[in-house]
Amino acid sequence: MRNAIRLGSLLLITMLLLTFLLACGDDDKTGEEPVTTTDTSITPIEPTDESPDEPMEAVTITFGNLSDLTGPAASVMGPINMAVEDTIRYFNEQNLIPGVMLEVVTYDGQYDPAKGIPGYEWLTEKGADVILCDAATGPPLVSRATTDQIPVFMHNVPGELIDPPGYVFGTGSSPECLAYTTAAWIAENDWDYATNGPAKIGAVGWDDGLTRKWIEAMEHYAEVHPDQFEWVGGYITPMATFTFVPEVEALKDCDYLFPPGTVMFSFAREYRGAGYTAKFVGGSPQAAFMGMIDDADLWNEIDGMLFFLETRWWTDEEGSILELTKQFLSENHPDEAEGIIRTGNGYMVVAQVYMILDMIRTAAEAVGPENLDSKAIYDASHTWTMTVDGVDRYSTDETKRNPPNYVGVYAARAADEDLFREDPEWIPLMCGP
Repeated sequence: MRNAIRLGSLLLITMLLLTFLLACGDDDKTGEEPVTTTDTSITPIEPTDESPDEPMEAVTITFGNLSDLTGPAASVMGPINMAVEDTIRYFNEQNLIPGVMLEVVTYDGQYDPAKGIPGYEWLTEKGADVILCDAATGPPLVSRATTDQIPVFMHNVPGELIDPPGYVFGTGSSPECLAYTTAAWIAENDWDYATNGPAKIGAVGWDDGLTRKWIEAMEHYAEVHPDQFEWVGGYITPMATFTFVPEVEALKDCDYLFPPGTVMFSFAREYRGAGYTAKFVGGSPQAAFMGMIDDADLWNEIDGMLFFLETRWWTDEEGSILELTKQFLSENHPDEAEGIIRTGNGYMVVAQVYMILDMIRTAAEAVGPENLDSKAIYDASHTWTMTVDGVDRYSTDETKRNPPNYVGVYAARAADEDLFREDPEWIPLMCGP
């Protein structure tokens, strides 16, 4: 029965991806009404001393969520969308930004770059003061965000979109910083290059921008540190590629390998089936699809894989935002909690949404709720830091647009079918070789 469920899950993912490809070529669908959701819950704000008999009227700040509700990434974005609404509801109910009510409006961008601008325009027409978007719909928004002075937060933003710095921010580490940090940690902690010589490393993934930037950075690191790494090659495949025969053969001699995020399960099965032994490495894009590894029963194929993550993992024993995240699940989704956890780190975006809302809180304190707007939120980003569990985990300034300062290192354990902390310390992100 379990195998049938797994097969059904994989077939569903395949159908979603094929639907996405057909939709990209159908111009008649561009006028479809977007799917939207709105969260308006709020705990009444306490009366002020100046008007003891009347509650202070809250200023509404609208959080635009440009997400995927029906496209190829919908299964992963589902928990992310839950996390967005749950975190904003919590801020409202706890009155964490006094004088401000937060509202969510969501547009279904279907993980389609062509829907980025229409989604942005629809959200701004609805009054969005800030926008959170995915890696597919985000790149087209850079110039519009700067022109309109609306902060746009994008998952895993490539470095080229935030240099020079403007109104586009990351929520996770950039693929370039992730690659440099991965290489440096491996060289210091996981590979004895003084004895074994340089480690052979390569990568493969869809043509999604993120993989390409990771490849460029890792190749650069290997060029700068030839004693530590030998670059085998980076291979970009078209979107919706499910078989990797030539790439598997080209990367067969690797010691370390960055696999595709969305279809890691497919590549891992092929690569191990061919008898090759490279240790896989990845980050949040791979961790978001752990549910597919679980459904396909491929834990042995990724045993020992290293993950470099901006947020904690479910197996950590402590962490204030982790505890809050688990609280949200138990209170808001008790029947779905276990399934959401098994899908991967999607719901962990609670930490990143909390980060954005804390920046809004900082802006409200600086200018007063009555003067809070997109420009004030942007101005607050010039001197913003958020400390979590005694560590300055997130910060931005006049030039820094990627808030995370550290990653945690985790390893997959097939025996336990989960990820566990490999290094007890938070590792500073490196954004150069």
